[in-house]
Amino acid sequence: MFKRLPGEQAPNLVSTTPDTAVVFRPAVVRTPALVTLIIYACRFVAALVRTVWRHPVASAVPVALGVIWALYGWPLTVSVAGFVVLALLAWAYAARDSFARLVGWRLLAWWRLMSVYRRHWHAVMEVSGLARRISGRVYMPRLVKVQCDGWADRVTVCMLDGQAVKDWTDRTDNLAQGFGSVSCRVALVKGGRLVLTFPRSDPLAAPIPALAIPDEPSVGPVEIGKQEDGRPLKLKVHGTHVLIAGATGAGKGSFLWDTVRGLLPAMRAGLAEVWALDPKLMELSFGRELFQGRYASDPADCADLLDEAVTVMQKRAARFAGLQRSHVPTIEDPFVLVLVDEVAFLTAYQPDKHLRQRISAALATLATQGRSVGVGVMAALQDPRKEVMNIRNLFPDKIALRLDESEQVDMVLGDGARDRGALADHISPVPQLGAGVAYMRLETSPEPVRVRAAYVSDDDIREMVALFTERGEAA
Repeated sequence: MFKRLPGEQAPNLVSTTPDTAVVFRPAVVRTPALVTLIIYACRFVAALVRTVWRHPVASAVPVALGVIWALYGWPLTVSVAGFVVLALLAWAYAARDSFARLVGWRLLAWWRLMSVYRRHWHAVMEVSGLARRISGRVYMPRLVKVQCDGWADRVTVCMLDGQAVKDWTDRTDNLAQGFGSVSCRVALVKGGRLVLTFPRSDPLAAPIPALAIPDEPSVGPVEIGKQEDGRPLKLKVHGTHVLIAGATGAGKGSFLWDTVRGLLPAMRAGLAEVWALDPKLMELSFGRELFQGRYASDPADCADLLDEAVTVMQKRAARFAGLQRSHVPTIEDPFVLVLVDEVAFLTAYQPDKHLRQRISAALATLATQGRSVGVGVMAALQDPRKEVMNIRNLFPDKIALRLDESEQVDMVLGDGARDRGALADHISPVPQLGAGVAYMRLETSPEPVRVRAAYVSDDDIREMVALFTERGEAA
């Protein structure tokens, strides 16, 4: 009637009711004490070898101090330890960068490993559902190493067999909360291994003033701001097309004007031209003198200017055919950057159907054929839906500023971008905190990068116009 469990039957068991289950004691295998000691000794030796292998310097220091103490006594040990500490402090004061790279970040990584990640690892994995319990045995993802720099911890993890990257991207909020960070980003480095990035601080919290105008003319990547890791943000505009999406007040103008500012020396030298389409009449019109007549705000004039850009592109293609496959800026054939602010007004909200079709066709032609002959497009819009901008996939490089909905992040940056940490819908609407902050996804890298563009004020634009017109009159 009752299923007999494995094990020995308990003696002297009396049941007074016929429906009471009979209880059996589970079988217990008694391990000899010697075997248990051998197992623990092997585990201790393996842990010791692993610690020495992973942390040779941290392991050598206490061993060396112990040897000195045993051979020469504690006074010499204290003296040596004090000398080493003073030497490290002097090194940190005299050469902070090299000290941080060789010593400081490694010490911080070891401390974060022991005090945060290894301490909470099992609990976070269990609660977040990333650990698996099979037949009474718990399988835990392996914590490989921790690396630190000035703004974040990078934790390398070995996934369980059969786990997918999506299992981790779906639990980024759990991981961030479990390890005391504001966010978590997941990146696949190779089969079975992930890097979890936990920011400790935000280098992009404060607005960035306008950058200095470059001294040398160049159409190469122009510096427009700063990346989250503190490195300069350089945006490629020659040989690509850039799509910028963001809600009202997100800071799209910063990317536009920073690009113009970076190209200004090349514009003065005749190696670059910027053609501006400004249907809103409130952004690019402030510096229309910089565009040398290539400025349009009326939809009909915008269509004409785009058609002219297509004509320039086609004439170049005819001349370059069979001679060269890439464009090198010259005074005869300068790099042409077409700036389009509020492109959705021209491609979706324009009431004149004929103009709308002309503009959409011209933009599609430039986006598919222009970059190899030195004609690029940088377009900004608020609504990234397909019915508003049906050629957004023709832009290799994409920038997402503050967006209203989480679904819009993948519309701009591509499928899965938000799962990998591009939380553009979480950017602060407060201008001092969030204006100009964005996530960028480049053609050369699928991983989104958090950046902030420098703020170009009205006075900075006036300075640019004065410098440009002064050089033009002198020439």
